[in-house]
Amino acid sequence: MFTYRRRVQFAETDLAGIVHFSVMFLYMEEAEHAMWRSAGLSIADPKSDLAWPRLSASMEFRSPLRFEEEFEVRLQISALKTRTIEYACTIVRDETIIARGSMSAACARKLAGGVMKAAELPAELLERLKNVSR
Repeated sequence: MFTYRRRVQFAETDLAGIVHFSVMFLYMEEAEHAMWRSAGLSIADPKSDLAWPRLSASMEFRSPLRFEEEFEVRLQISALKTRTIEYACTIVRDETIIARGSMSAACARKLAGGVMKAAELPAELLERLKNVSR
């Protein structure tokens, strides 16, 4: 499991001072990018022709998170398939569960004209991600 620590910023809250639900998805994606960086990778490598379009994302909210609170995003790869990566996420403050979510992304090659075509996950990428998500 990969852990990403963070503090709630004012701009992420609504008028009640609670993190807006949409921001929880950003936290999940930030943790994903941090996981990739810890593996020596970038999800948006300018030298690569790979892209990672999202296939699905969901979040179940359990407790509010407020301005200035510190929290963790616990992210793990729940499935590595031939062409997709699935993540499971738990957002916690201390040991209070704030939200649980999931997200899946497809591996795609960027072709001429902005077209993308599904591609197999590169073996080196698989190995690196497996090592950081244990």
